[in-house]
Amino acid sequence: MLNSSTGRCPVQGRFDPLAPGYIADPYPALATLREEAPVFYEPRLDMWPVTRHEDVKRILTDHESFSGAITQTPFYPLAEEAKEILDAGFHATPTVSNCDPPKHTRVRAFNVKAFSARRVAGLEPVIRAYTTELLDGVASRSRFDLVRELTAPLPAKIVFSLIGFPESDSEALKALALNRMAFTWGRSTKDEQVRIAGRMVEYWRYCTDFVAARKEDLRDDFTSDLLRSHLADPAALSVEEIVNVIHAVSFAGHETTTNASSSTLQRLLTHREQWEEICADPALIPNAVEEGLRFDPSLHTWRKITTREVDIGGVTVPAGAKLLLLIGSANHDPARFADPDQFDVHRSNSQQHLTFGRGIHACFGAPLARLEMRVMLEELTARLPHLRLAADEVVRYHENACFRGPVRLWVDNAFPA
Repeated sequence: MLNSSTGRCPVQGRFDPLAPGYIADPYPALATLREEAPVFYEPRLDMWPVTRHEDVKRILTDHESFSGAITQTPFYPLAEEAKEILDAGFHATPTVSNCDPPKHTRVRAFNVKAFSARRVAGLEPVIRAYTTELLDGVASRSRFDLVRELTAPLPAKIVFSLIGFPESDSEALKALALNRMAFTWGRSTKDEQVRIAGRMVEYWRYCTDFVAARKEDLRDDFTSDLLRSHLADPAALSVEEIVNVIHAVSFAGHETTTNASSSTLQRLLTHREQWEEICADPALIPNAVEEGLRFDPSLHTWRKITTREVDIGGVTVPAGAKLLLLIGSANHDPARFADPDQFDVHRSNSQQHLTFGRGIHACFGAPLARLEMRVMLEELTARLPHLRLAADEVVRYHENACFRGPVRLWVDNAFPA
């Protein structure tokens, strides 16, 4: 039983979002937490996990009581050697998810304007053409990895193109971003941290040099739109802030969509009858996307810090408390979703998920992610309806506390007789 004054509960000291069993399937543990300890202090993390939809939604929408300042802070302390590398060459400052008003309000307005509905809608032919190209490469193969062949390359190519990065740099950029998830939200060894920190410095330098070059050669892309705003009023949006935005978007803009689309495909192919339904009726695809986003949110957790003493779900939480918002739990809360652990493409309220956040920090790239996922499903179901999960496939998930998605997703292309 939870003690409402101290936050102590039977699970305190035992919750580990990086435990192998939890990584493989977090939902049974999350159901227990929602029931027995919806809000509690976990000393091993020095964080307060929050599990229920109503509480998580409230925290996401109340930026005055709950700051985003710690969202990008490494989950566990970094080795001194890694810190020294970052201090010497990685100069990111709070600009997007880890920034609060008034700066956040000012910078986000430019991002939303540049990431316009017109620009996103105009990408659909590009997304469809590249999806077709990728599927052409595997259509005759009897077995392939959906992550490697489709869900990883497509979002990366699209967001890099949107930003304006040269296509020839895509592979190098993806290599530099490798293991960033484990660095910030996982348990990396000292040697891994040093190696990844070096890549992060290279990535930062690339973004800095790219923005400087684009400033002298404006084009029709997201970066140029931000630079036009800067040139019109340098005091309103600085070049340093633009570099921070490009750096953040170039990473988050594809990893999250890769994970969401991979997880959705895994669930659909596991629930074979629902895969066959959307193959027969493409009108079901938009809601299948929403159910996929609800069931396996690509951002399984998020972090906030309290600016004052607050009451969360009947538990008094002090000022300066680090909150771990369990988005995966909120999306499976039976108080919001009937039979929440059932994957159901017909669910009427799937869109009430919190996968893209809420409030001032809601993901401004959500329309692009939904578009990419819809196009992928439309093309896959039309061209390869006989896909099946490989019989010997054991799905392994990324080992970190925030980003959830299959590392690989092997499928058999079962050609019709």
